[in-house]
Amino acid sequence: MIEYQIQANTRRCHVSGRELQPGERFYSVLFDQGGQFVRQDYSKDAWPGHPEGAFSFWSGTVPPLEGPRRPRFDDDLLLDCFNRLEGQTESDRINFRYVLALLLMRRKRLKFEEAKVAGDQETLSLRCSRTGTQHQVLNPRLTEEEMATVQEEVFKVLGWQ
Repeated sequence: MIEYQIQANTRRCHVSGRELQPGERFYSVLFDQGGQFVRQDYSKDAWPGHPEGAFSFWSGTVPPLEGPRRPRFDDDLLLDCFNRLEGQTESDRINFRYVLALLLMRRKRLKFEEAKVAGDQETLSLRCSRTGTQHQVLNPRLTEEEMATVQEEVFKVLGWQ
């Protein structure tokens, strides 16, 4: 299985190098560079707007440094990443999209309709609860260990770790 090489949130502005402070608004951008996802964080003042060639981008608030931190799930961000991965054929992206689909089902943004098996491949048919759009998701049949690895990478990409 291919592992993602993505840096965690550095709490530093990509442009100025300034440390982002707790409570400060920031923007993050995800680029696809040579088949790898690369994340860049920006302070509100240094944000250039929608960057050319970005795979995805989002904004948030820098969490406090102390105490336990629970991830805040942005369902629209999850769905945007899920949709952008539609039609991808690389195994790491199929795995990534599958884990996003599971998170979106748990968040009740996607509803399971049926599973179809053709040969040794299973495809899940899911429907968006808001738009009614139907999606087909290949089940890569990940082991528990592979699932945990992909889930951890999803969290890293989205800044939840």
